[in-house]
Amino acid sequence: MILLSSSLAITPIRHGGLVEGLALEEMEGPEEGRLCGNCRVACGSYSYNFRDIATWRLLKTIAMGQVLSVLICGTAVSCQYLAEAGVQTPMLQSFFNYALLLLTYASILCSRKGDGNILHILKTKWWKYLLMGLADVEANYTVVKAYQYTTLTSVQLLDCFVIPVLMLLSWFLLKTRYRLIHFIAVAVCLLGVGAMVGADILSGRDLGSTSDVVLGDGLVLLSAVLYAVSNVCQEHTVKNLSRVEFLGMMGLFGTLISGIQLAAVETHAVQTIKWDLKIALLFVAYALCMFALYSLMPVVIKLTSATAVNLSLLTADLFSLFCGIFLFHYKVSSLYIVSFAVITLGVIMYNIVPTYSAIPDSESRALDAGELCADGTVESSLDRLLPADRGAERPGTSSFAAPL
Repeated sequence: MILLSSSLAITPIRHGGLVEGLALEEMEGPEEGRLCGNCRVACGSYSYNFRDIATWRLLKTIAMGQVLSVLICGTAVSCQYLAEAGVQTPMLQSFFNYALLLLTYASILCSRKGDGNILHILKTKWWKYLLMGLADVEANYTVVKAYQYTTLTSVQLLDCFVIPVLMLLSWFLLKTRYRLIHFIAVAVCLLGVGAMVGADILSGRDLGSTSDVVLGDGLVLLSAVLYAVSNVCQEHTVKNLSRVEFLGMMGLFGTLISGIQLAAVETHAVQTIKWDLKIALLFVAYALCMFALYSLMPVVIKLTSATAVNLSLLTADLFSLFCGIFLFHYKVSSLYIVSFAVITLGVIMYNIVPTYSAIPDSESRALDAGELCADGTVESSLDRLLPADRGAERPGTSSFAAPL
Protein backbone atom coordinates (compact mmCIF):
# COMPACT_ATOMS: atom_id res chain seq x y z
CA MET A 1 0.00 0.00 0.00
CA ILE A 2 2.95 2.18 0.15
CA LEU A 3 5.72 2.85 -2.22
CA LEU A 4 9.40 3.09 -1.52
CA SER A 5 10.48 6.68 -1.41
CA SER A 6 13.35 6.38 -3.82
CA SER A 7 15.38 9.46 -2.94
CA LEU A 8 16.81 7.68 0.11
CA ALA A 9 18.92 4.56 0.23
CA ILE A 10 16.52 2.69 2.51
CA THR A 11 12.99 3.65 1.65
CA PRO A 12 9.48 2.89 2.78
CA ILE A 13 6.55 1.77 0.90
CA ARG A 14 3.53 3.48 -0.33
CA HIS A 15 -0.06 2.80 -0.24
CA GLY A 16 -0.28 2.58 -2.78
CA GLY A 17 -1.51 1.92 -3.04
CA LEU A 18 -5.55 1.39 -5.25
CA VAL A 19 -7.91 3.82 -9.28
CA GLU A 20 -9.38 6.48 -11.47
CA GLY A 21 -10.41 10.11 -12.00
CA LEU A 22 -11.33 12.81 -9.59
CA ALA A 23 -14.80 12.62 -8.06
CA LEU A 24 -16.13 16.02 -8.96
CA GLU A 25 -19.75 16.41 -8.05
CA GLU A 26 -22.11 18.79 -9.81
CA MET A 27 -22.11 22.12 -8.10
CA GLU A 28 -25.57 22.50 -6.57
CA GLY A 29 -25.19 25.47 -4.29
CA PRO A 30 -23.13 28.55 -3.50
CA GLU A 31 -21.17 26.69 -0.80
CA GLU A 32 -18.80 25.13 -3.38
CA GLY A 33 -16.09 27.70 -4.09
CA ARG A 34 -15.25 28.69 -7.64
CA LEU A 35 -11.63 29.40 -8.46
CA CYS A 36 -11.85 30.29 -12.13
CA GLY A 37 -14.04 32.28 -14.45
CA ASN A 38 -15.70 31.19 -17.64
CA CYS A 39 -12.66 29.70 -19.36
CA ARG A 40 -13.40 26.31 -20.96
CA VAL A 41 -11.27 23.32 -21.86
CA ALA A 42 -12.11 20.81 -24.57
CA CYS A 43 -11.56 17.08 -24.27
CA GLY A 44 -12.58 14.99 -27.25
CA SER A 45 -16.06 16.09 -28.29
CA TYR A 46 -16.85 17.55 -24.88
CA SER A 47 -15.93 20.80 -23.19
CA TYR A 48 -15.71 21.64 -19.51
CA ASN A 49 -16.24 24.93 -17.76
CA PHE A 50 -13.47 25.66 -15.27
CA ARG A 51 -16.03 27.32 -13.01
CA ASP A 52 -17.49 23.87 -12.39
CA ILE A 53 -14.19 21.96 -12.29
CA ALA A 54 -11.49 24.08 -10.64
CA THR A 55 -13.04 24.33 -7.18
CA TRP A 56 -11.76 24.28 -3.64
CA ARG A 57 -12.57 20.56 -3.71
CA LEU A 58 -9.86 20.11 -6.34
CA LEU A 59 -7.35 22.03 -4.24
CA LYS A 60 -8.30 19.97 -1.18
CA THR A 61 -7.80 16.77 -3.14
CA ILE A 62 -4.35 17.79 -4.36
CA ALA A 63 -3.36 19.02 -0.89
CA MET A 64 -4.43 15.74 0.74
CA GLY A 65 -2.39 13.82 -1.81
CA GLN A 66 0.66 15.83 -0.84
CA VAL A 67 -0.02 15.14 2.85
CA LEU A 68 0.27 11.43 1.97
CA SER A 69 3.58 12.18 0.25
CA VAL A 70 4.84 13.93 3.38
CA LEU A 71 3.90 10.89 5.48
CA ILE A 72 5.86 8.66 3.10
CA CYS A 73 8.75 11.09 3.48
CA GLY A 74 8.52 10.63 7.26
CA THR A 75 8.80 6.87 6.89
CA ALA A 76 11.76 7.34 4.52
CA VAL A 77 13.65 9.55 6.97
CA SER A 78 13.08 7.17 9.88
CA CYS A 79 14.18 4.25 7.70
CA GLN A 80 17.34 6.11 6.74
CA TYR A 81 18.26 6.75 10.37
CA LEU A 82 17.54 3.11 11.24
CA ALA A 83 19.78 1.97 8.39
CA GLU A 84 22.57 4.22 9.61
CA ALA A 85 22.18 2.56 13.03
CA GLY A 86 22.58 -0.87 11.39
CA VAL A 87 18.88 -1.81 11.68
CA GLN A 88 17.39 -3.37 8.54
CA THR A 89 14.15 -5.04 9.58
CA PRO A 90 11.43 -3.94 7.13
CA MET A 91 9.10 -6.77 8.13
CA LEU A 92 9.30 -5.86 11.82
CA GLN A 93 8.50 -2.24 10.97
CA SER A 94 5.52 -3.33 8.87
CA PHE A 95 4.36 -5.63 11.67
CA PHE A 96 4.10 -2.70 14.09
CA ASN A 97 1.98 -0.77 11.57
CA TYR A 98 -0.41 -3.66 10.97
CA ALA A 99 -0.65 -4.25 14.72
CA LEU A 100 -1.73 -0.63 15.24
CA LEU A 101 -4.37 -1.02 12.53
CA LEU A 102 -5.56 -4.22 14.19
CA LEU A 103 -5.85 -2.65 17.64
CA THR A 104 -7.60 0.48 16.35
CA TYR A 105 -9.98 -0.64 13.63
CA ALA A 106 -10.55 -4.34 14.32
CA SER A 107 -11.65 -3.41 17.84
CA ILE A 108 -14.27 -1.08 16.30
CA LEU A 109 -15.53 -3.97 14.16
CA CYS A 110 -15.77 -6.15 17.26
CA SER A 111 -18.12 -3.63 18.87
CA ARG A 112 -20.45 -3.50 15.86
CA LYS A 113 -23.54 -5.64 15.41
CA GLY A 114 -25.07 -7.28 12.38
CA ASP A 115 -23.31 -7.35 9.02
CA GLY A 116 -20.61 -4.97 10.23
CA ASN A 117 -19.45 -7.29 13.02
CA ILE A 118 -16.01 -8.79 12.57
CA LEU A 119 -17.30 -12.36 12.91
CA HIS A 120 -19.83 -11.88 10.11
CA ILE A 121 -17.17 -10.31 7.89
CA LEU A 122 -14.79 -13.21 8.52
CA LYS A 123 -17.51 -15.76 7.77
CA THR A 124 -18.46 -14.19 4.45
CA LYS A 125 -15.34 -12.45 3.10
CA TRP A 126 -12.30 -13.81 4.94
CA TRP A 127 -10.60 -15.13 1.79
CA LYS A 128 -10.94 -11.78 -0.01
CA TYR A 129 -9.24 -9.89 2.79
CA LEU A 130 -6.62 -12.62 3.13
CA LEU A 131 -5.65 -12.07 -0.52
CA MET A 132 -5.66 -8.28 -0.04
CA GLY A 133 -3.42 -8.57 3.03
CA LEU A 134 -1.06 -10.96 1.26
CA ALA A 135 -0.74 -8.64 -1.74
CA ASP A 136 -0.09 -5.63 0.51
CA VAL A 137 2.49 -7.29 2.75
CA GLU A 138 4.41 -8.88 -0.11
CA ALA A 139 4.35 -5.68 -2.18
CA ASN A 140 6.06 -3.87 0.68
CA TYR A 141 8.56 -6.65 1.21
CA THR A 142 9.55 -7.27 -2.42
CA VAL A 143 10.24 -3.63 -3.19
CA VAL A 144 12.52 -3.35 -0.14
CA LYS A 145 14.23 -6.60 -1.11
CA ALA A 146 14.86 -5.27 -4.63
CA TYR A 147 17.39 -2.75 -3.29
CA GLN A 148 19.73 -5.65 -2.48
CA TYR A 149 19.99 -6.53 -6.16
CA THR A 150 19.41 -3.46 -8.33
CA THR A 151 19.98 0.29 -8.36
CA LEU A 152 17.94 3.18 -7.06
CA THR A 153 17.43 4.41 -10.64
CA SER A 154 15.90 1.10 -11.69
CA VAL A 155 13.56 1.12 -8.69
CA GLN A 156 12.46 4.69 -9.40
CA LEU A 157 11.69 3.99 -13.04
CA LEU A 158 10.20 0.51 -12.82
CA ASP A 159 8.08 1.30 -9.79
CA CYS A 160 6.02 3.65 -11.99
CA PHE A 161 4.71 0.47 -13.64
CA VAL A 162 2.08 0.47 -10.88
CA ILE A 163 0.18 3.28 -12.64
CA PRO A 164 -0.53 1.57 -16.01
CA VAL A 165 -1.36 -1.67 -14.16
CA LEU A 166 -3.80 0.25 -11.95
CA MET A 167 -5.45 1.83 -14.96
CA LEU A 168 -5.74 -1.54 -16.68
CA LEU A 169 -7.26 -3.24 -13.63
CA SER A 170 -9.63 -0.32 -13.12
CA TRP A 171 -10.72 -0.54 -16.75
CA PHE A 172 -11.71 -4.21 -16.46
CA LEU A 173 -12.72 -4.54 -12.80
CA LEU A 174 -14.20 -1.16 -11.91
CA LYS A 175 -15.39 -0.33 -15.45
CA THR A 176 -13.57 3.00 -15.38
CA ARG A 177 -13.14 4.76 -18.71
CA TYR A 178 -10.47 7.36 -19.42
CA ARG A 179 -10.23 10.28 -21.78
CA LEU A 180 -7.22 11.40 -23.77
CA ILE A 181 -6.27 14.03 -21.19
CA HIS A 182 -5.85 11.32 -18.52
CA PHE A 183 -3.26 9.47 -20.61
CA ILE A 184 -1.49 12.76 -21.37
CA ALA A 185 -1.47 13.59 -17.65
CA VAL A 186 0.10 10.21 -16.80
CA ALA A 187 2.75 10.78 -19.48
CA VAL A 188 3.51 14.22 -18.01
CA CYS A 189 3.90 12.73 -14.51
CA LEU A 190 6.26 10.04 -15.82
CA LEU A 191 8.24 12.74 -17.61
CA GLY A 192 8.66 14.43 -14.22
CA VAL A 193 9.89 11.13 -12.74
CA GLY A 194 12.41 10.92 -15.59
CA ALA A 195 13.69 14.38 -14.71
CA MET A 196 14.06 13.32 -11.08
CA VAL A 197 15.99 10.18 -12.06
CA GLY A 198 18.25 12.27 -14.27
CA ALA A 199 18.91 14.65 -11.39
CA ASP A 200 19.80 11.67 -9.15
CA ILE A 201 22.30 10.38 -11.71
CA LEU A 202 23.88 13.82 -12.21
CA SER A 203 24.16 14.19 -8.43
CA GLY A 204 25.87 10.81 -8.07
CA ARG A 205 23.00 9.32 -6.07
CA ASP A 206 22.45 6.19 -8.16
CA LEU A 207 22.47 4.07 -5.00
CA GLY A 208 21.80 0.39 -4.54
CA SER A 209 23.41 -2.80 -5.72
CA THR A 210 24.10 -4.43 -9.08
CA SER A 211 24.62 -7.96 -7.79
CA ASP A 212 21.65 -9.32 -9.77
CA VAL A 213 19.95 -6.59 -11.76
CA VAL A 214 17.53 -8.93 -13.52
CA LEU A 215 16.27 -10.34 -10.22
CA GLY A 216 16.07 -6.89 -8.64
CA ASP A 217 14.16 -5.38 -11.55
CA GLY A 218 11.81 -8.37 -11.54
CA LEU A 219 11.09 -7.82 -7.85
CA VAL A 220 10.28 -4.16 -8.50
CA LEU A 221 7.84 -5.09 -11.28
CA LEU A 222 6.28 -7.75 -9.05
CA SER A 223 5.82 -5.23 -6.25
CA ALA A 224 4.19 -2.78 -8.69
CA VAL A 225 1.65 -5.41 -9.76
CA LEU A 226 0.93 -6.34 -6.13
CA TYR A 227 0.50 -2.67 -5.20
CA ALA A 228 -1.95 -2.23 -8.09
CA VAL A 229 -3.98 -5.26 -6.99
CA SER A 230 -4.04 -4.04 -3.39
CA ASN A 231 -4.99 -0.51 -4.42
CA VAL A 232 -7.82 -1.44 -6.76
CA CYS A 233 -9.26 -3.73 -4.08
CA GLN A 234 -8.95 -0.92 -1.58
CA GLU A 235 -10.82 1.52 -3.80
CA HIS A 236 -13.62 -0.95 -4.41
CA THR A 237 -13.91 -1.67 -0.68
CA VAL A 238 -13.85 1.89 0.68
CA LYS A 239 -16.26 3.21 -1.94
CA ASN A 240 -18.78 0.40 -1.59
CA LEU A 241 -18.38 -1.00 1.92
CA SER A 242 -16.52 0.68 4.75
CA ARG A 243 -13.16 2.30 5.39
CA VAL A 244 -13.14 0.89 8.92
CA GLU A 245 -13.88 -2.60 7.61
CA PHE A 246 -11.03 -2.42 5.12
CA LEU A 247 -8.50 -1.12 7.66
CA GLY A 248 -9.62 -3.55 10.36
CA MET A 249 -9.32 -6.56 8.06
CA MET A 250 -6.03 -5.29 6.66
CA GLY A 251 -4.73 -4.95 10.20
CA LEU A 252 -5.89 -8.46 11.11
CA PHE A 253 -4.51 -10.31 8.11
CA GLY A 254 -1.51 -8.00 7.72
CA THR A 255 -0.47 -8.70 11.31
CA LEU A 256 -0.93 -12.43 10.80
CA ILE A 257 1.01 -12.62 7.52
CA SER A 258 3.80 -10.21 8.48
CA GLY A 259 4.16 -11.94 11.86
CA ILE A 260 4.67 -15.33 10.21
CA GLN A 261 7.11 -13.88 7.68
CA LEU A 262 8.92 -11.97 10.43
CA ALA A 263 9.51 -15.18 12.35
CA ALA A 264 10.68 -16.92 9.19
CA VAL A 265 13.12 -14.40 7.70
CA GLU A 266 14.06 -11.72 10.27
CA THR A 267 14.50 -13.47 13.60
CA HIS A 268 18.29 -13.11 13.52
CA ALA A 269 18.16 -9.46 12.39
CA VAL A 270 15.79 -8.59 15.22
CA GLN A 271 18.02 -10.31 17.79
CA THR A 272 21.02 -8.22 16.69
CA ILE A 273 19.27 -4.87 17.26
CA LYS A 274 20.97 -2.84 19.98
CA TRP A 275 17.94 -1.22 21.55
CA ASP A 276 18.18 2.27 23.02
CA LEU A 277 15.91 5.31 23.25
CA LYS A 278 16.86 6.59 19.78
CA ILE A 279 16.15 3.26 18.08
CA ALA A 280 12.86 2.91 19.91
CA LEU A 281 11.75 6.43 18.95
CA LEU A 282 12.64 5.76 15.29
CA PHE A 283 10.48 2.64 15.31
CA VAL A 284 7.65 4.63 16.90
CA ALA A 285 8.01 7.44 14.33
CA TYR A 286 7.95 4.97 11.46
CA ALA A 287 4.93 3.10 12.82
CA LEU A 288 2.96 6.30 13.48
CA CYS A 289 3.69 7.70 9.99
CA MET A 290 2.67 4.43 8.42
CA PHE A 291 -0.47 4.21 10.56
CA ALA A 292 -1.47 7.76 9.57
CA LEU A 293 -0.71 6.94 5.92
CA TYR A 294 -2.87 3.82 5.94
CA SER A 295 -5.67 5.62 7.81
CA LEU A 296 -5.76 8.66 5.52
CA MET A 297 -5.23 6.84 2.23
CA PRO A 298 -8.79 5.41 2.02
CA VAL A 299 -10.22 8.88 2.67
CA VAL A 300 -8.34 10.35 -0.29
CA ILE A 301 -9.08 7.34 -2.50
CA LYS A 302 -12.80 7.66 -1.76
CA LEU A 303 -12.64 11.34 -2.67
CA THR A 304 -10.64 10.69 -5.84
CA SER A 305 -9.27 7.32 -6.95
CA ALA A 306 -6.25 5.07 -6.46
CA THR A 307 -4.72 6.09 -9.77
CA ALA A 308 -5.00 9.79 -8.93
CA VAL A 309 -3.51 9.15 -5.49
CA ASN A 310 -0.58 7.19 -6.90
CA LEU A 311 0.17 10.04 -9.29
CA SER A 312 0.22 12.42 -6.32
CA LEU A 313 2.57 10.09 -4.46
CA LEU A 314 5.21 10.48 -7.15
CA THR A 315 6.24 13.67 -5.35
CA ALA A 316 7.11 11.69 -2.19
CA ASP A 317 10.63 11.11 -3.52
CA LEU A 318 11.10 14.84 -3.85
CA PHE A 319 9.91 15.54 -0.30
CA SER A 320 12.40 12.92 0.88
CA LEU A 321 15.10 14.67 -1.12
CA PHE A 322 14.27 18.06 0.40
CA CYS A 323 14.53 16.52 3.87
CA GLY A 324 17.81 14.92 2.83
CA ILE A 325 19.23 18.31 1.92
CA PHE A 326 18.97 19.39 5.57
CA LEU A 327 19.38 16.04 7.36
CA PHE A 328 21.79 14.11 5.16
CA HIS A 329 23.50 16.99 3.28
CA TYR A 330 22.32 16.04 -0.19
CA LYS A 331 23.20 18.33 -3.07
CA VAL A 332 20.26 20.01 -4.76
CA SER A 333 19.81 20.32 -8.52
CA SER A 334 17.45 22.59 -10.40
CA LEU A 335 16.15 19.46 -12.14
CA TYR A 336 14.46 18.45 -8.89
CA ILE A 337 12.42 21.67 -8.88
CA VAL A 338 11.52 21.10 -12.54
CA SER A 339 10.52 17.52 -11.70
CA PHE A 340 8.26 18.63 -8.86
CA ALA A 341 6.56 21.23 -11.07
CA VAL A 342 6.04 18.75 -13.94
CA ILE A 343 4.59 16.04 -11.68
CA THR A 344 2.27 18.56 -10.00
CA LEU A 345 1.11 19.75 -13.42
CA GLY A 346 0.37 16.17 -14.44
CA VAL A 347 -1.63 15.55 -11.25
CA ILE A 348 -3.73 18.67 -11.86
CA MET A 349 -4.33 17.69 -15.48
CA TYR A 350 -5.50 14.24 -14.41
CA ASN A 351 -7.87 15.58 -11.76
CA ILE A 352 -9.58 18.47 -13.55
CA VAL A 353 -11.45 16.17 -15.96
CA PRO A 354 -13.38 13.29 -14.36
CA THR A 355 -13.40 9.74 -15.63
CA TYR A 356 -16.68 7.92 -16.21
CA SER A 357 -17.98 4.40 -15.84
CA ALA A 358 -18.93 2.04 -18.66
CA ILE A 359 -22.33 0.38 -18.37
CA PRO A 360 -22.57 -3.38 -18.98
CA ASP A 361 -25.15 -4.26 -21.63
CA SER A 362 -27.13 -6.56 -19.34
CA GLU A 363 -27.55 -3.81 -16.77
CA SER A 364 -28.37 -1.11 -19.27
CA ARG A 365 -31.11 -3.25 -20.80
CA ALA A 366 -32.64 -3.65 -17.34
CA LEU A 367 -32.73 0.08 -16.73
CA ASP A 368 -34.87 1.36 -19.62
CA ALA A 369 -34.72 5.15 -19.29
CA GLY A 370 -31.92 5.34 -16.75
CA GLU A 371 -28.37 4.09 -16.46
CA LEU A 372 -26.42 2.58 -13.60
CA CYS A 373 -23.39 4.51 -12.47
CA ALA A 374 -20.31 2.98 -10.91
CA ASP A 375 -21.69 3.52 -7.43
CA GLY A 376 -24.88 1.65 -8.22
CA THR A 377 -27.17 4.70 -8.44
CA VAL A 378 -29.47 5.31 -11.39
CA GLU A 379 -28.70 8.34 -13.52
CA SER A 380 -30.13 9.67 -16.74
CA SER A 381 -28.11 9.34 -19.93
CA LEU A 382 -27.15 12.98 -19.67
CA ASP A 383 -25.25 12.19 -16.48
CA ARG A 384 -23.26 9.30 -17.92
CA LEU A 385 -20.19 11.42 -18.43
CA LEU A 386 -20.03 12.50 -14.80
CA PRO A 387 -17.33 11.04 -12.55
CA ALA A 388 -17.44 7.30 -11.95
CA ASP A 389 -17.38 7.86 -8.20
CA ARG A 390 -19.79 10.77 -8.08
CA GLY A 391 -22.06 9.15 -5.54
CA ALA A 392 -19.32 7.67 -3.38
CA GLU A 393 -19.95 10.13 -0.59
CA ARG A 394 -23.66 9.47 -0.40
CA PRO A 395 -24.74 6.91 2.21
CA GLY A 396 -26.54 3.76 1.30
CA THR A 397 -25.12 3.25 -2.19
CA SER A 398 -24.82 -0.26 -3.53
CA SER A 399 -21.78 -2.03 -4.93
CA PHE A 400 -19.95 -1.45 -8.20
CA ALA A 401 -21.43 -2.88 -11.34
CA ALA A 402 -18.52 -5.31 -11.57
CA PRO A 403 -17.67 -6.32 -7.99
CA LEU A 404 -14.31 -7.89 -7.30
